[in-house]
Amino acid sequence: MTEKRFLDGKILVKVGDITEEKIDAIVNAANSALLGGGGVDGAIHRRGGAKITEECREIRRTAFPHGLPTGKAVITSGGNLPARFVIHTVGPVYGTNGGKDAALLADCYKNSLELAAENNLRTIAFPSISTGVYDYPKGEAAKVSSNAIRDFLSKTDVINEIRLIFFSEPDARLFLEHHNLS
Repeated sequence: MTEKRFLDGKILVKVGDITEEKIDAIVNAANSALLGGGGVDGAIHRRGGAKITEECREIRRTAFPHGLPTGKAVITSGGNLPARFVIHTVGPVYGTNGGKDAALLADCYKNSLELAAENNLRTIAFPSISTGVYDYPKGEAAKVSSNAIRDFLSKTDVINEIRLIFFSEPDARLFLEHHNLS
């Protein structure tokens, strides 16, 4: 798949490794503990190193002792990553939120983008939040995420580029079949 752009070039869809993005911030599809895990979360913590984990521990100690709630977002440095910052957000485990899955997933994107804007970050990259072990249907997640991103961009011009980074070609194609960006 070649890269695809939408919304006057502000959104880039591509296949790749989010930990290699040279960008202001990457988004981590974290678990509520904020201390690493599998998938994207584990990869970010492994490549980013101890500094990210230390900052996450401090966030847990001071702001979220019971864990980061689903849909919320926090920011740390990028540690050893090429990205300057990591925005951590907890996606919903599909089917366990009393019918609020779509709203919670949209909050992940909206709150991450708002946190980037508050920190004057111009470029941000997202993985496909909740579509791995959290079992969110990928086509449905494409609609929710693209609507949240489009709505955010309609209200502000702080963010210059949003990259949607997919781990595999089939996942990127599925997103392109179901998004609401054009």
